[in-house]
Amino acid sequence: MTPQRITLVTLGVADMARSRAFYAALGWQMHPESQDAVTFYQANGFVFGLFGMEALAKDQGRPNAALGTGAATLAQNFATEAEVDTAYATALSAGATALKAPEKVFWGGYSGYFADPDGHVWELAMNPFWPLNDDGSLRLPDAN
Repeated sequence: MTPQRITLVTLGVADMARSRAFYAALGWQMHPESQDAVTFYQANGFVFGLFGMEALAKDQGRPNAALGTGAATLAQNFATEAEVDTAYATALSAGATALKAPEKVFWGGYSGYFADPDGHVWELAMNPFWPLNDDGSLRLPDAN
């Protein structure tokens, strides 16, 4: 077993239909294994899921917890600044909340942030030091 891995990321959402519509507007395609209460998307090397907020808290063993958002960032890297700009515009037109428009950043790349309808934060970035693989996946460069 490889311990350093993530196989599934699940976000708690308040309104499944609204969240499904948002991610569909971004071009994401629901997996047929999805059900009324949970939505799955096959991502590049892992599964991304949406689960009702109350049901997620109950599944975690803390049924009365008020689950929060915004303390973590999901990210998508792109090969060019233009791709970042296009993805950002698509997210805003799908109903995302603008947090920071894409711009050149101190570490030498280009990035911006938006929040999905439930307040989950996404970063869209182009990092010239981390080239993407042909399939769009990211692998950190080997240390010299």
